[in-house]
Amino acid sequence: MVDDDDLTRDMLATVLAREGHDAVVIGDGTEALRCLEKSRFDLIISDIQMARMSGLELLETVTRQYPETPLILVTAYAEPTGAMDAMTRGAADYLTKPVDLTALRATIARALDRRQLQRQHQALSREVLGKRTMIGTSPAMIELYKQLAQVALSNAIVYIHGESGSGKELVARTIHERSRRAGGPFVAVNCAALTESLLESELFGHEKGAFTGAQATRRGLFEEASSGTLFLDEIGDITAKVQAQLLRVLQEGEVRRVGGNQPIQVDVRVITATNRDLTQEVAAGRLRSDLFYRLSVVTLEVPPLRDRGEDLVVLARHFAARHSLDLGRPNPDLSDAALEVLGAHHWPGNVRELENAMARAVAMCRGNVVLPSDLPPTARPVAAPAAVESGATAIDFDWPTLEVLQKRYVSKVLARTDQNKTAAAQLLGIDRRTLQRMPKD
Repeated sequence: MVDDDDLTRDMLATVLAREGHDAVVIGDGTEALRCLEKSRFDLIISDIQMARMSGLELLETVTRQYPETPLILVTAYAEPTGAMDAMTRGAADYLTKPVDLTALRATIARALDRRQLQRQHQALSREVLGKRTMIGTSPAMIELYKQLAQVALSNAIVYIHGESGSGKELVARTIHERSRRAGGPFVAVNCAALTESLLESELFGHEKGAFTGAQATRRGLFEEASSGTLFLDEIGDITAKVQAQLLRVLQEGEVRRVGGNQPIQVDVRVITATNRDLTQEVAAGRLRSDLFYRLSVVTLEVPPLRDRGEDLVVLARHFAARHSLDLGRPNPDLSDAALEVLGAHHWPGNVRELENAMARAVAMCRGNVVLPSDLPPTARPVAAPAAVESGATAIDFDWPTLEVLQKRYVSKVLARTDQNKTAAAQLLGIDRRTLQRMPKD
């Protein structure tokens, strides 16, 4: 607890001790920095206005040298812009004077909970964070887990359907890792990224001299994936010729390389995926019906992120931790305002879009808390048309206006003094006439 006002410092220290906290009280920011050099603290509470070193100056040093330690600033009415600036610079939270004890308890609890969560993330190794695993406890994901557990034990061909970015390849990898083929290779190919001739050569291989540039015999992916799993993503994009060749492989369990005549036996489990509706592709004549029935022995639906509300925060924090580790910087927490923005977004790009959003947020975050302004503009709400029509300027700003802050603070002080304007004016440091002219909620 850092404050150069003896009365405030002693009062808060007493409250903190009653709450079971081991609090060290310090008179100024310079002394606080000396104390931080010798010991580590779970939390710092500091006043903004101090004689030798301001709370903002202390915040700047703490954020740079001790980024894992959250700092709560205590601010007066006259400094709303300072409080906003402090949050942008990385303050964990802020309180206004006179400090409301209920708000103090809640703010401390919130900051310590975030610190504990940060420690848990830091305890995870790079291997754990770097590993792509399925995350989520929403009902839709629980149902998918149950299906995966059953499917993985069989050797059935699996067709995975889901929107772009929903994690279809991750589902395929999970099936492979839980199957009896886990010791074999997992080979993935994006069918939409290759032309017909290239895809044909990639899947089935080719003999030397089969076409211009084929200077050596090459094994195809079906051979490379022998005893393992071959994942064919965007299967709805393959041409009629490749469809016929793929059907033969699935029926006969053998491939013929491009330019070759000898059949080669392959032992491969095939998993396919697409964001298209394959039944509509069959109806439109773009996909062979016999191939469709071969591919869809087991069909799995991957839920879009918008249907996984319970998983959004968990995924966002996981991605923040992963990208923080990649950048070698402390894992930031997500502010309540940022969480509201994430929860309100529709996420057309699903989990992939969320991961990219958190990668940007970690890179743009200036302190140890992600603010809405750190998120991509596409994830933030658009200003209402009415505001433009009324002549207001749309500003990408996530804080209340100064007028709103002033009204809230004045009303709060009046409530604390039972509407005694003389006492309220003294607390605010103004005269009674000035208080009467101030707007109130």
